[in-house]
Amino acid sequence: MKNHDKIIRKTSFIQSLLTFVVYLMVCQIFAQQDPQYTQYMYNTMSVNPAYAGQRDVLSITGLHRSQWVGIEGAPQTQTLGIHAPLRNERIGLGLNVINDALGPAQETYVNVNFSYTIPLNELDKKLSFGLTGGLHLLDTDWSKGQFQNPDVVFNENLSLISPTVGAGLYLHSRKWYLGLSVPNIITTEHYNDFQESLATERLHFFLIGGYVFNLSDNTKLKPAFLVKAVTGAPIIADVSANFLFYEKLTLGLAWRWDDALSGLAGFQISEGLYVGYAYDYTTTDLKNYNSGTHEIVLRFELQKLGRILSPRFF
Repeated sequence: MKNHDKIIRKTSFIQSLLTFVVYLMVCQIFAQQDPQYTQYMYNTMSVNPAYAGQRDVLSITGLHRSQWVGIEGAPQTQTLGIHAPLRNERIGLGLNVINDALGPAQETYVNVNFSYTIPLNELDKKLSFGLTGGLHLLDTDWSKGQFQNPDVVFNENLSLISPTVGAGLYLHSRKWYLGLSVPNIITTEHYNDFQESLATERLHFFLIGGYVFNLSDNTKLKPAFLVKAVTGAPIIADVSANFLFYEKLTLGLAWRWDDALSGLAGFQISEGLYVGYAYDYTTTDLKNYNSGTHEIVLRFELQKLGRILSPRFF
């Protein structure tokens, strides 16, 4: 009987230890969490202000992302991007709003984007310079969720407002694009779930690119990538490949380094309306504790009357 009790206590201890380790692992992943998107190729202005106006029309994009469904306090992200070129078509203006909720914290970014485009040759190669500026709002409610340190719930709720300033470059043609950006060069405070406290955000560098291959008259292959580098943290890389059929139906796969595999689908409902969906399957041990990530994007574009535009593939 004594040996039996020892085995039960030992098993209980191991289970508790494993649960604690998994919890720490989840918290570490949360701590590295910055708003991320599987359908970044349709949400480019969120990571690079130089993209403002590059659709040649008034473009409105909304995105909702529910990450790690089934885990309490997991990231929930919504974005709204509105941008258009001015009459001379060299200047683009845009507005970007990002809402990111994680645990007891909610962060909101409101940015105005400006771009200036220079033609590089008689073909269609162009270089765009972008600037962004706005506000970062951080609100915490320590009564939400459960914490390793019970004293956290007695912390004073915070509401902070900080300025944001960023810049970007966007080199592109009708068949390919390459962009480099720093969305915010001013250090701001954000919530760190691992430390259960506020921490100073570090510089984020984004490298984005893509190409369009004509496989046939009705089929195109659109590979794309997004690399995010943060000082003091591992590099995050996303690679995707989408097939476009009859310029209507999009089907594809994506892979995020050491994190997730994704399936993507989209449909061009009309000339000015596109809807897309992505599902992320977690490839780390965290897959045992969530049912995946869902992401929906909706893009509406107001076409110019009396003007025929060449198809835009990104």
